[in-house]
Amino acid sequence: MNFADIPDELASYEKARIVVLPVPYDETSTWIKGADKGPDAIITASCNMELYDIETDSQVFERGIFLARPIRHTDDPKRMVSAVYEKVKHYIDEEKFLVMLGGEHSVTIGSVIAFAERFNELCVLQLDAHTDLRHEYLNSIYNHACVMARVRELCPVIQVGIRSMDITETPLLVKENLFLAENIVNRTDWMEQVVSRLSKNVYITIDLDVFDPSIMPSTGTPEPGGLLWYQVIDLLRLVATKRHIVGCDVVELCPNEINKAPDFLAAKLIYKLLSYKYCLKS
Repeated sequence: MNFADIPDELASYEKARIVVLPVPYDETSTWIKGADKGPDAIITASCNMELYDIETDSQVFERGIFLARPIRHTDDPKRMVSAVYEKVKHYIDEEKFLVMLGGEHSVTIGSVIAFAERFNELCVLQLDAHTDLRHEYLNSIYNHACVMARVRELCPVIQVGIRSMDITETPLLVKENLFLAENIVNRTDWMEQVVSRLSKNVYITIDLDVFDPSIMPSTGTPEPGGLLWYQVIDLLRLVATKRHIVGCDVVELCPNEINKAPDFLAAKLIYKLLSYKYCLKS
């Protein structure tokens, strides 16, 4: 199977500009399990998309999309982080644009380590319901609840869509880089403010629980009051216009056998982001 069911000649590693890397890891999640099934669900859903993007009048798959072998580590989160780092570093060295599919959010750590080594003036744009700033959780510093604490050791983080955190995280907040869902849900001016906080090179990590559960119920920790489709893609389009997106990940899909719409949303979101990255008209 190829991502988006594209022709084989556009899915070869040699021809592809884009690499999709599945990391079906779900060891440290603490409520609804199933994020390890997320990458397969996204890939399957992608095969049912129309590949012409109306908004950008483009077919970004023509840049080539290679679907990599999954990274499968089902035990120690530190080993998983190391494995992700090595693989991502390889793709960066090969000048590929990386789209990583989680799995739970802890997979982001190894990816950002690799990008921080390569890119100066790097920041991470985090779209998420949760701050994930605990230093340690359940005896691990690599828990999904600690992912942004690890990332902030490497580069600045701009957090968008937040609506849930532990009280111990409040002293750790960088308020000018925090965009709470309650403060942005009925406005549009916040998007320019987000972009103004971004550095030249941006890695985007999208925890799907940033979306409201009405359109994205299939997550491990759904939170009410989230963002909707056009809010998220409008922000991504603006970022693509004004900054250099170096890589991204989409994490925390817990697929539901009955409701496939969230799987499709995740696949379409990735395709939209790629269309903005490569096909926006100046």
